[in-house]
Amino acid sequence: MLKSIQKTKNRLRVQRKARVRSKIFGTAECPRLSVFRSNKHFYVQAIDDVAATTLAAADGNKLGLKANKEDVKQIANVLAEALKAKNIETAVFDRNGYLYHGVVASFADALREAGIKL
Repeated sequence: MLKSIQKTKNRLRVQRKARVRSKIFGTAECPRLSVFRSNKHFYVQAIDDVAATTLAAADGNKLGLKANKEDVKQIANVLAEALKAKNIETAVFDRNGYLYHGVVASFADALREAGIKL
């Protein structure tokens, strides 16, 4: 892919990220779930913005999983178990500028199925 096209795509994602991020905020009882996806891997963290700490995280790379619809369901289950261990049942979903379809939507659906309210 041409560098200019990739720079444009990244700039547009950062603009979407800032727009979404200005409207959501995480607390200890209802953390912000921030996702990051690359072409190969998928990462997610539950963030308490009040204390600026990460409450729980799941790393697809460490689990040996790829960034596809089937593997992100396993990542969602790992994160849901970590959140339930800390008695967290609700969260705010931060799609981090990514469009809500494909892998990102599959992850959110799997979290809902695992018992986390988004």
